[in-house]
Amino acid sequence: MLKNQPLSLYIHIPWCVEKCPYCDFNSHAVKNSIPEDDYVTALIADLDADIERFQLNDRPLYSIFIGGGTPSLFSASSIKRLLTQVLSRFEHEADIEVTLEANPGTVEADKFTGFFNAGVTRLSIGVQSFASDKLIKLGRIHDSEQAKNAAKLATNCGVTSFNLDLMHGLPNQSIDNALDDLKTAISLNPSHISWYQLTIEPNTIFHSKPPKLPVDDILWQIQDQGIKLLNEAGYQQYEISAYAKAGYQCQHNLNYWQYGDYLGIGCGAHGKITNSKTQQIFRTVKVKHPKGYLDDNRDFLDQLMEVNDSERAFEFMMNQLRLHRPFSESQFEASTGLTVDTIFAKLTTAKQKQLMASELIDGINYWHVTKMGQRYLNDLLELFL
Repeated sequence: MLKNQPLSLYIHIPWCVEKCPYCDFNSHAVKNSIPEDDYVTALIADLDADIERFQLNDRPLYSIFIGGGTPSLFSASSIKRLLTQVLSRFEHEADIEVTLEANPGTVEADKFTGFFNAGVTRLSIGVQSFASDKLIKLGRIHDSEQAKNAAKLATNCGVTSFNLDLMHGLPNQSIDNALDDLKTAISLNPSHISWYQLTIEPNTIFHSKPPKLPVDDILWQIQDQGIKLLNEAGYQQYEISAYAKAGYQCQHNLNYWQYGDYLGIGCGAHGKITNSKTQQIFRTVKVKHPKGYLDDNRDFLDQLMEVNDSERAFEFMMNQLRLHRPFSESQFEASTGLTVDTIFAKLTTAKQKQLMASELIDGINYWHVTKMGQRYLNDLLELFL
């Protein structure tokens, strides 16, 4: 039986100072000024439309994530207005996690205390690298000292925690280069580090003009040695690219990976909503371009799709297999509305290939990804297509 899942909210702010050559997110370089007031007004109207569309008045809000783009380009007053309106529409815990993505340029970093006063409890700072040559290659507009200063400001601004986003496998990067980046990040003592490999995505500058990236053997050594460094510093890996000190896992992203529900408001934002009464799961996509999104004569909703049974099973597994924690067969059934028989043959095949393992705990069967499965995750995912 399909049950309602925890409800999160993703808010997309699409503007950046410049478009990075590796970025395939829905972001737009600022040409003149950002229409902050109009956009916040539109976000609130977009949210109200979704609340009415899916009858969510009685669903408590679990977490908020403001991403982009570069949300820290907005003023603290605009973020406060937005969060005040959002939180007035839902029941929520007093300490609800509210994350805001920020870039380490000095203009944005100086706003951190203002964001905290506006209701932000967690900052996610897009550092990517501390090496000047790598930052230039990645099209980043900050330097290493600004990145370090942003981390120090985040430590002292009042937020509960902060994350540093860091890439590895960068153009012409050696093992030592990558580990030096990681050591610098660890020395700044964030509560959470997102450490992930650069991938070349379609519709990016890097895709049309590919840089020279490290070979697979170097990438594996970077990953292997980097995880050891993180573990020694007290960071535990709980997802493919997420490492946290005890008690500081990102609750918003955990909800995604456990196939929870989330509203998506803002340009191009995606959402996923469960209706336990009708046994349906819906996906939403909002209008992508700011001009269209801010058009009063146009609906914010661009696409509304029902997720069918085969898609539910794959989506659950695609998200769940990212996590370094087991899941129960009953969790699969409650999240998808399907019986575990739907995927049992594929789970058995994964077990035979030593990509997954199972364990009976208090009469409940749990499944988890093995070390081999973590290394060959794409092969594992293909079993569930």
